[in-house]
Amino acid sequence: MTEPVVTARSLGKAIGRDTILRDITVAAGPGSVVGIIGKNGAGKTTLMDVLLGFSPATSGSSQLFGHDSFTLPGQIRGRIGFAPQQDELVHMLTGRQHVELTAALLGRWNRALASRLQAAWGLPMDRVVQKLSGGERQKLSTLLALGHDPELLVLDEPVAALDPISRRQFLQELLDIAAKPGRTVLFSTHIVSDLERVADQIWIIRGGTIVWAGPLDYLKESVVRLHITARRPLPATLATTLSATLSAALPRLELLSLRVAGPRATGVITHWGEAALASLREALEADIEVEALGLEDIFVEFHP
Repeated sequence: MTEPVVTARSLGKAIGRDTILRDITVAAGPGSVVGIIGKNGAGKTTLMDVLLGFSPATSGSSQLFGHDSFTLPGQIRGRIGFAPQQDELVHMLTGRQHVELTAALLGRWNRALASRLQAAWGLPMDRVVQKLSGGERQKLSTLLALGHDPELLVLDEPVAALDPISRRQFLQELLDIAAKPGRTVLFSTHIVSDLERVADQIWIIRGGTIVWAGPLDYLKESVVRLHITARRPLPATLATTLSATLSAALPRLELLSLRVAGPRATGVITHWGEAALASLREALEADIEVEALGLEDIFVEFHP
């Protein structure tokens, strides 16, 4: 069995009296492109900081390539590329000087890849950083994270400063980069539509807790909206009836939202399966239509 590249078990992080992360258990294997989505302030950046060993966990554990995140040996760190949300570029150095310095520190550099990205992104490599736009700085920071051909690439909000055309270009390049066998990508964003283009795994973080972790395809198949039309007014206890009726067939069911108006109701549930549809229709004496949802609608339902 292939070992995960990234692992967190019961991971927690507190700063003073504030709990930022709580009880996070996730894993990402070789070749995965994991999209981490959540509202601003949900804990995405803190999660990346702890996973990468920049900040120690206060409970639980995290590992990269089988090594504790906070005590990673140098040879393991050399297998990782990271582009933070707020870049750490030196204002008075040019892009070219940043590349030369990074290549010298790492001891290796994929010049063909770096040159291709520089050309594709139109990066002015001979201009000092303080004269670059926010989007250009973001692209340079990402290029520096990619140039040594890392096995694990971690990107924190990498498209936040890019215009829509640049974002589309960047995401296409990311798809090409992620296609390398064995490369793992963690990609944090609050722009949900971007993830549908690049991710195959989704972690949804809310209030410092992972409320969903799994394949994108399964997420879109198993979170559905039910449109219920009964022959008589539905009971005020409909939520209890739904859960009781479905739980036998769908033990992992979670009711995310429910709106009732007389004989009609609309509810969104997780871990849906068609096997439960007949019994639900019988129990409620109702017609039920099942609506598939896009990722953006699913994200909204997880954040009432």
